[in-house]
Order: sequence, then C-alpha cells, then structure tokens
Amino acid sequence: MPPADFSFTILDSVDSTNNYAMARAHAGLARHGEAFFAHEQTRGKGQRGKLWQTGTGENIAISIVIDPEPLQQQQQFYLSIAIALACFDFFNKYGGDETKIKWPNDLYWRDRKAGGVLIETVLRGANWKWAVVGIGININQTKFSEELKNPVSLKQITGKNFDVVELAKELHLLVMKRVSEINERSFDILLKEYNLLLYKLNEKITLKHNNEIFETVINSVTAGGQLLVTDTTQKQFNFGEVEFLIA
Repeated sequence: MPPADFSFTILDSVDSTNNYAMARAHAGLARHGEAFFAHEQTRGKGQRGKLWQTGTGENIAISIVIDPEPLQQQQQFYLSIAIALACFDFFNKYGGDETKIKWPNDLYWRDRKAGGVLIETVLRGANWKWAVVGIGININQTKFSEELKNPVSLKQITGKNFDVVELAKELHLLVMKRVSEINERSFDILLKEYNLLLYKLNEKITLKHNNEIFETVINSVTAGGQLLVTDTTQKQFNFGEVEFLIA
C-alpha cells in the first residue's frame, strides 16, 4: 500500500466534490493524491451531465486529485481502468464476488448499480496537468429515488451498517495504490485484469445503438476504451454510443 499521508479533507456540504477539487486545481492549489469527501452533495456530478443522487451522510462521495504523469491525454482510459479496479477491490471486499465492472467504470453487483466514476481533466495547453476522479458508492442507503433504475448499497447486500468516512479513507488508499501500478506494472496486465472482471463478459446482452436494439455478446474492452461485441459480426463502440438495456 502507498503511504497513508495523502491529504483527506471532510466537507459537511458542497455542491460537488469534483467542482471543489477542480477549483483548487485551476487555482494552482492542487496536490497529487489529495481527497475531498462530502457528507452531502447538493449537485453531485455523474456521467454525461447527469446528476449523481446520494443520501446525505449515507454514502461515499469523494474526489481525488491525480497527477497523471507520465500518461498522455490520449491515454486517459489507462487511468479509468486503474480507478475501476480500485473500486472493484474495495466493493468486492465487503459485497462479495458477485461484484463486477460495467464498462467503462461503473460498479455493479449482480444486475444492480453500486457506484460510478466521473474523471475530469485539467489541461495546460496540450499537456494533461491534473485528473479529478469523482467516485460515488452506495454504502448505507436503502431508499432510493424511483428515477434510479437499479441501485444497490452495501447495507442492502450485507444487512450491516458501515462507517462511511472510514470506508472512504480505505477507498482513497486503494485508488492511490492502483494509480501507482500504472507506472509499476505493464498496462497490458491491468487491462487483462479489468477485462476478466467485466459485467456480462461472454454473455448475451441487449444493447441500443441510435434507434436499433440488438442482442450481442461482450468480448472485451480495447486499450483505447472501446467495447468489443460479437453477433453476426464483431462490432466496436465508443463510450456513449450504446446503451445497456437491463431488465
């Protein structure tokens, strides 16, 4: 494990931990590995402009600042894989071996969503200066908005209550450990590990592309982050091009 001396700041309430961390980065105050945890987010950020809804004081809402060097901007998926693996490491420990990674970096337990990741970047010219990694994981919440299709929490899985702050600190260090492996281990090894943990790997699933709904089988994810599937032919999709249709 990396040294436990990365800064960990607890915020009572904030619009978004990612906004808070991004503001520090733009102000020149960011430090590699610093984390910002919030008991309450009033406008938590999810993928593709969606809101991330989380119960006050019940779940992990954390943003971690990462210096991506030596990664280049076109290698952002390398970092995404490291973060997804860290979230898996964490949730699998408490939620069990039915934990999976849904492409590109959602955390799933069976067919239910336990967490999500949003990575935002800060550029200096053409250089990738900072990444702000926002992670939301359902811990103690048991009642969710009807707008959410398939949420699940650790409490629903285990029947136990957890210390959310202590779990957030544990997740923080797991993230920093996985980030360090981008340099220390071959990316091919991390990608192979990621692919073995994919939700619905080698299973028939239903996808929606534009207005077309079709059945296909997930093969893997490429080093560039594209989803490879096979039905009548092999197809490749970028994130945002297809939607999983889960019963």
